[in-house]
Amino acid sequence: MDDSPKLTARQQQILDLVRTSIEQTGAPPTRAEIAQELGFRSANAAEEHLQALARKGVIELLGGTSRGIRLRSDTLRALNLAREARTGVSGMQFNLPMPGLNQLTLPLVGRVAAGSPILAQEHIEQNYSVEAGMFARKPDYLLRVRGMSMKDIGIMDGDLLAVQRASEAKNGQIVVARIGDEVTVKRFKRGKQGIELLPENPDFEPIRVNEGDQSFALEGLAVGLIRSQFLS
Repeated sequence: MDDSPKLTARQQQILDLVRTSIEQTGAPPTRAEIAQELGFRSANAAEEHLQALARKGVIELLGGTSRGIRLRSDTLRALNLAREARTGVSGMQFNLPMPGLNQLTLPLVGRVAAGSPILAQEHIEQNYSVEAGMFARKPDYLLRVRGMSMKDIGIMDGDLLAVQRASEAKNGQIVVARIGDEVTVKRFKRGKQGIELLPENPDFEPIRVNEGDQSFALEGLAVGLIRSQFLS
């Protein structure tokens, strides 16, 4: 018997949009982006559908942030199983039937010393075993978030950001970048004037980087988040 909640066609459409946004950019869409994509007259219509999805238990809504939408891990599993049934292709390792294969062991990176590799042994605080289904794509490590520059998309001080190693990014993706002696989490944007690393908090200024700046390097892409309150 299928106990999964029954969704309307529009709710399923919104759920697919949320998931696609997370997979492609590392962050969920805003209400305004959902409204624009699906042709709603206002963001309020998107909010009503999101509230309905939250009541059905397939997403969680975080107050006070424009992108405060989180897919539950069991929702991620169900969506991938449905996609596998449609396409015949298993794209996520948490679809494998053996429970032991559903776990990932990831190093947790704390403060990073200047000039040394982010995964150097001295930066690793401990290893965490986590459920693979928590993430849109397989991460390589967890990074402890410092500061509140990304709070408006729900990335808070002390949270653990799941990161997939990468040296390139698309506009709009949430990235881990190294600038000189600092490792930072920001939204990536490349334009005619060079690279901008954009905060999600009006109290912080964008960081601008010239193309070819040897002090700048991309360390990875955000693929998920573990809230600090779930770590105790």
